[in-house]
Amino acid sequence: MTKDERFVILASSLGTVFEWYDFYLYGSLASIIGAQFFSAYPPATRDIFALLAFAAGFLVRPFGAIVFGRVGDIVGRKYTFLVTILIMGLSTFIVGLLPNAATIGIAAPSILIALRLLQGLALGGEYGGAATYVAEHSPQGKRGYYTSFIQTTATLGLFLSLIVILFTRTATGEQAFAEWGWRIPFLVSVLLLGISVWIRLRLNESPVFQRMKDEGKSSKAPLTEAFANWSNAKIVLLALIGGTMGQGVVWYTGQFYALFFLQSILKVDGYTANLLIAWSLVFGTGFFVVFGALSDRIGRKPIILAGCAIAALTFIPIFKMITTNANPALEKAIEATKVEVVADPKGCGDLFNPVGTRVFTAPCDTARAYLAQSSVKYSTTYGAAGSGVKVVINGKEVPYADAKTSNPAVLAAIQGAGYPKAGDAGIVKMSHPFDIFRPQVAAVIGLLFILVIFVTMVYGPIAAMLVELFPTRIRYTSMSLPYHIGNGWFGGLLPATAFAIVASTGDIYAGLWYPIIFAAITALVGFFFLPETKDVDISKT
Repeated sequence: MTKDERFVILASSLGTVFEWYDFYLYGSLASIIGAQFFSAYPPATRDIFALLAFAAGFLVRPFGAIVFGRVGDIVGRKYTFLVTILIMGLSTFIVGLLPNAATIGIAAPSILIALRLLQGLALGGEYGGAATYVAEHSPQGKRGYYTSFIQTTATLGLFLSLIVILFTRTATGEQAFAEWGWRIPFLVSVLLLGISVWIRLRLNESPVFQRMKDEGKSSKAPLTEAFANWSNAKIVLLALIGGTMGQGVVWYTGQFYALFFLQSILKVDGYTANLLIAWSLVFGTGFFVVFGALSDRIGRKPIILAGCAIAALTFIPIFKMITTNANPALEKAIEATKVEVVADPKGCGDLFNPVGTRVFTAPCDTARAYLAQSSVKYSTTYGAAGSGVKVVINGKEVPYADAKTSNPAVLAAIQGAGYPKAGDAGIVKMSHPFDIFRPQVAAVIGLLFILVIFVTMVYGPIAAMLVELFPTRIRYTSMSLPYHIGNGWFGGLLPATAFAIVASTGDIYAGLWYPIIFAAITALVGFFFLPETKDVDISKT
């Protein structure tokens, strides 16, 4: 790797790390942001609005891919991802300065949502530009290796956001952090923005794109060529279904749903859960480069599709082992305790609530929702028409009241049957960041590390594959859309959808069927229909 090639990779990757850092700050601080900007609503409602604003950034990413992909194919790669990083950095910095709802009223959440949409649009344009730019600087036979450094950026951005938040929380204290300290990680981003812009201004345009433009072969209508032309549109569709869809759900399961599972289902405290994920990323991140380089030798397809297939086959056993080690009392309670909700079937509705906006009022629904939030495995048994709702624990009926917020009798009964309380001594807990050598902690980190390996298998070679699937003249546009639908929609909505499945079924592992099904579909479709690309000449227009 030459000095110039190293600089290209550093400049592209560093800027993309900072963009992901900015994007993930909001998700890591969603509950605090909800209290600051949606304070006019009850706590449950404000949390819903905060999460919806977070989801909005995922939903608009494909639109950013279309807008900035078109600009990147017409104007150039360098200038496009200069614009995206400016939009992302300034939007994040303004969040740190934005007065809360108590100060400026409804204008605060309105501006916040607008900034979140701008962040999503910017990220939709950033990744395709960075991946394309690095690939078009890479020598033949090393594109998987070179672009794999871009693939580390999302994980490094998440890791950086977690570290900055943990450091700030420790320095300010929890109360001060909730009041004003949360702004510091957002404000720090302006320094990262300055570094990124300074480095990227020193870059030259991609040689492949510049040569094409000098020859007058660039596209005048990249959107039409990319999506209205079936010969290219079918490759876009195959790239989504046979590639990025499965890659997205495996990635988000291994990092984000794993964090959610630890905190919301296994009741591991937030400090410990974040450290466990952070250590798994420390040990696993280098494998993005390992699998990227390996894909130059054996191909992109075998590694990506093997990652999807292995993940689909092992997700449930691995998450069960995480439960065994992280919260053994919960595992025993699930096996030993039979909980039933007995009710008139007409009074039991559908609990599917992926965006968290539905409010349940029927006693059957509130009872099941309460049990799901308490990580209780339950079944629903239909009683006689017109009968009330009963909660039966190990054959004994427990007095039931409306469980929208709390139900002391049910809580006491499930805890008496063996379900652990939050903070139970048996739940994994780290006393400091380097408390990783105790058997319980090490076992959980080891299992999370395996999930990260799956992530590196599917994600390490994906940038090279996407770049190689499309011609130079419409590459930025064509590759960005399937990437951001696969990751922004199928992946980004996974945690909320998976938990909605958990709540609906009463099974803490049922949500894993979401990534299992989509990863399996990708493995099958990709195997039969997606072409191998490692030997493609990407200089063709």
